[in-house]
Amino acid sequence: MLHDGEASSHVALEVIEEFKILLLNNASRVLGIFKVSKSGISGASADVRIVFAAALKANATGIILAHNHPSGQLVPSDADEYVTENMRKAGELLNIRVLDHLIVTAEGFCSFSDECLI
Repeated sequence: MLHDGEASSHVALEVIEEFKILLLNNASRVLGIFKVSKSGISGASADVRIVFAAALKANATGIILAHNHPSGQLVPSDADEYVTENMRKAGELLNIRVLDHLIVTAEGFCSFSDECLI
């Protein structure tokens, strides 16, 4: 996923898969964005320990998961749903809400919250 300071070419978005989290406070204000992982075409891993270590260090009370699909596919995979559910369960234990999981492509995005998948 692209942001300021990175290449502005859509090629980077379409080739490299990245998994990031938005760290939110109680007022749903963004405290920061944390890059969890970056990989090739087939997938980026999302280690629950790394995600919640970052959330705890930021004193976040909520997080939004986000990653891109280089394939352009907006439909969540079984792996996407599995990761989301694991993150949601871990967040419950730590009292950190997983508010959404966004899948981003060059064509648009899919929100797990909007699709009632979270």
